[in-house]
Amino acid sequence: MTDSALRAQNRTARWLTEVFQPPVVVTAQLLVSPLTEPGFPGTIGFGALAALFVCVLPLLLLLGLVRLGKVTDHHVSKREQRAPVLLIALASVVAGLLVLEAVGAPDSVVVMVLAIVGGIVVIGAVSPFWKISGHAAAISSSAVITVLMLGPSWLPLLLLIPAVGWSRVVLRAHTAGQVVAGSLVGSLVMPGLWWLLRGWLA
Repeated sequence: MTDSALRAQNRTARWLTEVFQPPVVVTAQLLVSPLTEPGFPGTIGFGALAALFVCVLPLLLLLGLVRLGKVTDHHVSKREQRAPVLLIALASVVAGLLVLEAVGAPDSVVVMVLAIVGGIVVIGAVSPFWKISGHAAAISSSAVITVLMLGPSWLPLLLLIPAVGWSRVVLRAHTAGQVVAGSLVGSLVMPGLWWLLRGWLA
């Protein structure tokens, strides 16, 4: 591969990694979570409230840790730094669930948050030992759940899964195995929880 082709490949990989990083992807996932509720788009505020606790506040805390030098970068590239960051995120999500319950958020939003919690727990349990890909888990979860929610016309979203996984391998942030594992968590564990909880609360 020529130098110019290699630079273009790396630019594309960096773009995919930044645009589809977990806070961005999960925020979009939460904003569309009440899409099937009566009164949408009025119910989108509940999705935004969930995104505040699940994505925005943990990201702001993470950026603060980066600024203080406690974490290397906003992608938490060092495996040993991931567990504390995920615990902070989990604490914020739990607080968000309490707030959502207090304001009477629709079940669709609560179920989505609980599915995300399931993913955080699995990734948090694995991360101290192996650097499973959070990017792959987030994009897989969002794409698969969106297809389950809105139907087969949204199947093209699944193409984002290999694209984002490719970007993480090209940038040497993860091995192919770590990307595949993250994709499995995102496409099986989180949608599975979403499906079961949705049926239980229906």
